[in-house]
Amino acid sequence: MLTTLLQDFWFNLRQQKTRALLTISAVAWGTLTIVLLVAFGDGLGTSLVKSMRGAGNQMMLVFGGETNMEFNGLPKAREISLHEDDVKILLDAIPYISAASPTYGRGVNLKYGKDPKNTFCEGVNPDFGDMRSMYPMEGGRFLSTKDIAEKRNVLVLGPDIAKDVIGEGVEPIGKVVFVNDLPFTVVGILQRKKQMGMSNGPDNRRAVVPYTTFQQMFGAKRLRSIAIRPSDPLKQELVKSLIYSTLSKKYQFHPEDARALGVWDFIEGEKQIGIMALGIQLFLGLIGLMTLIVAGVGIANIMYIAVKERTKEIGLRKALGARRFHIVGQFVSEAILLSLCGGLIGVLFSWGIVRLAWMVPAGNGTVDPISLLARPIIAPWLLIIVTGLLSFIGLMAGYFPARRAAVVEAAESLRYE
Repeated sequence: MLTTLLQDFWFNLRQQKTRALLTISAVAWGTLTIVLLVAFGDGLGTSLVKSMRGAGNQMMLVFGGETNMEFNGLPKAREISLHEDDVKILLDAIPYISAASPTYGRGVNLKYGKDPKNTFCEGVNPDFGDMRSMYPMEGGRFLSTKDIAEKRNVLVLGPDIAKDVIGEGVEPIGKVVFVNDLPFTVVGILQRKKQMGMSNGPDNRRAVVPYTTFQQMFGAKRLRSIAIRPSDPLKQELVKSLIYSTLSKKYQFHPEDARALGVWDFIEGEKQIGIMALGIQLFLGLIGLMTLIVAGVGIANIMYIAVKERTKEIGLRKALGARRFHIVGQFVSEAILLSLCGGLIGVLFSWGIVRLAWMVPAGNGTVDPISLLARPIIAPWLLIIVTGLLSFIGLMAGYFPARRAAVVEAAESLRYE
């Protein structure tokens, strides 16, 4: 049965080459459009989320703020400053925190050779690296618990500032770099990354030291922020609420005073970017779907013409005993095969264009239009949906002309001119 259908399809394809070519081209163009639009939309969403995680991976940064409400007889407009012991208070009080780090920060002067360079330096603990996606290159490391406990003068550098300070082609690990005239040993160079959202410059130009060393070196008392990662991203709002209620007891502010603390919520930002990316995908997919439907209308028109031209053939087949479902099956199968042939060509061209897009060099460690747009992704679910759409369009485009052909009496079909 299948062999017969394929033989009939191939025979009719050769008989109507121009018409079949135009039909397949229309379907291929529609498939190409919907696959590429959704692929570029998916790639854009993935790039945005990746860039967001480059700044903070499922974490929150908590800053001190200024009260906006009177509380327990205390006036508003009081400054709230965070301190190192707040980290332990939060870890003890909130069971839904998997990692936390105090963060100090200020601008520093780095010197290895003759030319000093200025950059931003952070004092943090080992958990900070994973939360901020600060991963060291091979041969180096991030901060350790021993570095914290012994207040070691060790330094982790971003790749760009390391190149500027130490120079290119020089192995930086183990080199002694002076931070504000104090010697620090370089123990790690961070992998280059793209990040969306930054404070005091990108991490590619950042210096990182143990927070205990930073505190001892600069006499810092107030934290710049506290980095927190919830054990479950779904408990993000609960953790945020508990942070306010816990610190409100220590600093005497109303638990619902949103301005008493500042929270930079990367988890919420990631959700918003995901929603935005999904909206872009749906919009682009709808445009592609309209193009594919237009191609389906073209197939329907072709099938109506084919039914009209093959009326005598249909009458002859019915006279020889062909049943209605045989006639319907023939035209429906031809329409579906036309759709799938065009779809296959469209998918192959889409795959080729996607491969070419990935060959375009993106910005090195920066968030630019090329790095966001030129990284399309053809997901398996997209191919499954497109195949289903093509089959459905072919079915609809072939069914109605076929049904019209099947109801015509054999004698009337044989007299048709």
